[in-house]
Amino acid sequence: MEDVETLNQYALQGKLDVTKLSFPAFFKSALTYILLNSGGALGEGVGPLLISNTQLPLSKIATSTIAIPGLNTTANLLLSFAFPAAKNKQIMRFNEIEDAVLQGKTTLGVIIHESRFTYQLKGLTKVVDLGAFWEQSMQIPIPLGGIAIKRSIEKSISIQVSKLIKESVVYAYENYPPVPDYVKENALEMDENVMGQHIELYVNDFSLDFGAKGKEAIEALYTVYKKMEGNENNSMSLNDLFLL
Repeated sequence: MEDVETLNQYALQGKLDVTKLSFPAFFKSALTYILLNSGGALGEGVGPLLISNTQLPLSKIATSTIAIPGLNTTANLLLSFAFPAAKNKQIMRFNEIEDAVLQGKTTLGVIIHESRFTYQLKGLTKVVDLGAFWEQSMQIPIPLGGIAIKRSIEKSISIQVSKLIKESVVYAYENYPPVPDYVKENALEMDENVMGQHIELYVNDFSLDFGAKGKEAIEALYTVYKKMEGNENNSMSLNDLFLL
């Protein structure tokens, strides 16, 4: 169990057979990994938030120091999509960003996961909802991350892994809303109400299967990623990215 950017780095190294990862990290490692249809994080109103100690004019964002939860995160990609001139970034673990902004180590911070539900309690202010910016600009949901498996693994095994993940999500749906002990033991934000909010926001029908709409959103993000990377002629098609 690791934070998202550590898992992203592991994926770039080909370290794990099956891993959760951010979409930019998956795009970078797509020759090694293929995406499973189940277990992903994609939806509406689920994007990262750009926060500060005070309400900051949008004109100041490009020159401000910004804490990000990793170079290979979707959060960083969405920040660059909204503010391409913002380059003064400091990488830190996602759960350290709120305190970094509070202590003045950075002017701004991009928060993900449960921080979305706690930043206001700490006196922090939302400057921009980066997910909402994406949705308004692209008119599609936000792809955050998925589960990928090595292409070198036999396809029948990969299909079985995908099937088991889907069954696991179905089981969780059937036994919710009680928050399981496993979640309580591993959650960084220990308030059970926050855990529930987190689950209800990030676990949805796309977690069972991306479907056509989810794949369309991933394709749009892939196109934006390639443009930002200056690699628009990448020959790998969307169908090549998915197991099924």
